Amino acid sequence: LIVKLKYHNINVKGMVYDLQLAAYIINPNLGKEELSRIGLSFDYDKVQYDEIIYGRGAKKGLPEESQTYESHIASKALMISKLYQTTINELKEYNQLDLLNNIEIPLSLILAKMEYEGIKVDINELKIQHKNLSTEIDQLVESIYDDTKVKFNINSPKQLGDVLFEEMKLPHGKKTKTGYSTSQQVLQNLVNEHPVINKILRYRTLSKLFQTYINGLEDSLSSDGKVHTIYQQALTTTGRLSSTEPNLQNIPIRTPEGRQIRKLFIPSKDENFLMSADYSQIELRVLAHISKDKKFIDTFNSGVDIHTRTAEEVFHTKDVTFEMRRAAKAVNFGIIYGISDWGLSEDLGISVSEAELYINRYLELYPDVKKYMDNIIKQGIDHGYVETIFNRRRYLPELTSPVYMQRKFGERLALNAPIQGSAADILKKAMVDIEK
Repeated sequence: LIVKLKYHNINVKGMVYDLQLAAYIINPNLGKEELSRIGLSFDYDKVQYDEIIYGRGAKKGLPEESQTYESHIASKALMISKLYQTTINELKEYNQLDLLNNIEIPLSLILAKMEYEGIKVDINELKIQHKNLSTEIDQLVESIYDDTKVKFNINSPKQLGDVLFEEMKLPHGKKTKTGYSTSQQVLQNLVNEHPVINKILRYRTLSKLFQTYINGLEDSLSSDGKVHTIYQQALTTTGRLSSTEPNLQNIPIRTPEGRQIRKLFIPSKDENFLMSADYSQIELRVLAHISKDKKFIDTFNSGVDIHTRTAEEVFHTKDVTFEMRRAAKAVNFGIIYGISDWGLSEDLGISVSEAELYINRYLELYPDVKKYMDNIIKQGIDHGYVETIFNRRRYLPELTSPVYMQRKFGERLALNAPIQGSAADILKKAMVDIEK
């Protein structure tokens, strides 16, 4: 609303409450629901679904009778007014009012400014990258056809599976009803079998970049030469921000092509510059804070690299190699996501027993992390939810599911949600502080 009115030179002031944000803090699953559904969750049923008023699909539009949608809009305004006190009382009861008043509401005003301001794109650079990427993709396609001796749709997993495993007789996994799997992992395992595999992997990487960013940016460009990405504040269950049309949050940085994509974004004025700020290993620091593990905290406070320190302890050596640090890093971050010995063995290409040894040594090294992990799962089962440092809740019905796999999934969420959610809250708070 703020952004829309800003385009008409109207600046909204005195914004102190938002029903969607209040409902999102009370129950993260409500953030993406339309207003009528939010109302129903608070036993208020006097707002109709939007599609009843406006239709849906090709028939969507304003009804002929203007009073039909005017009264619909008025019913929404009335609901916001009626549910104001209900939601405020609930937030007070759960100690979440600060989260609404000091983080989410001020942040929504900042996101509105960011959205309206937009990010300038270097149009010339975009044209160059469009040409370079499409040329390389075309060359890859021809080269893949030469290697496979057949023309087919490389984007079709079924056609690709048939070509690789039926025509070329490469080793494959079990065939399902829909055909052979051609997932990233399957192809990665075939890299040494035939040179075409690397080309297919490269084709996938470049095609995704081209579609998502080159085409995506071209389609999203406004007449001011900027993209005005939409920041979704009430979408994720962890409290993280989400960016769409186009998504500017997932631009890869580890590949040379991803770094090229980042070159497309430039300051809106010549005398300005872009400043990038990020937290260093924030999720591990949050884990150190909430587990209160002395050794973990001391490592951070001494300024030693956490992955190197973990590797020294896990492998009992002062001469840490690149591979050892990589393994320690996988364990450090794996613990946050509730990784199993099987999952770690897959990530590192080691045996399950070796992975189990790494995890056990890690938990001996940081005993209070182990205690935290046990306690947070128990808390999730006892209360039905876990919380961030700022009291943002994540409800976990999965923990009491009769299905074993669902329960294990719930345990991983219980471990991760307080850490990832706290990191998201801290980042939002930083955005508010920087703005000030």
